[in-house]
Amino acid sequence: MSQSDSKTTKDHNTIKTWTEERDGKPAVVESTTNSSKGGGLLRINFPGYAEDNLKNISWEEFFRIFDENNLQFLYQENTKDGGNSRFFKFVSDD
Repeated sequence: MSQSDSKTTKDHNTIKTWTEERDGKPAVVESTTNSSKGGGLLRINFPGYAEDNLKNISWEEFFRIFDENNLQFLYQENTKDGGNSRFFKFVSDD
């Protein structure tokens, strides 16, 4: 398995470390937040790569949504040329 292969994890520390090594911040898509119960579509907000309408949230809030939705974090450590990859997505654990 090469470093450019993707992996999945549910481990909070792995996700946080991967994100912070790339200057990312936990976020949600603002238009998907529900004020009564919180939540929303999870994203990672990378400086200079931001989608519009992202709202940064705490890691605590991020992992609450992550766990409540039974998600896994699919990610790539490095690009094929060896640089830090920012490729990730959230996938259902079902």
